[in-house]
Amino acid sequence: MSDRNAIRQTLIDLLHDEIGEDFSGITDAKNLRTELGLDSVDVVSIISQIERRYRIRMSREELEKLVTVGDVLDLLQVKLNEPGAGTGTAVAA
Repeated sequence: MSDRNAIRQTLIDLLHDEIGEDFSGITDAKNLRTELGLDSVDVVSIISQIERRYRIRMSREELEKLVTVGDVLDLLQVKLNEPGAGTGTAVAA
């Protein structure tokens, strides 16, 4: 189980690695596409890395609902609190 701040920091780190920009001040309300400038390839890449790191799977229906940073964090919190989620050691990026 991970708390929201730890999940947010992981997302910030992945965004920095993917895009090369500083996202340290990111808020839940930021739109992934219009405000962060992510295209569909960026989003898929970030989600893929998140799935590997936390050893979870997200359905297409869940992914289609991700609009803001808060949406991503909310979904990850739910996924990580499911029985058996994130078992084992987190995979390094």
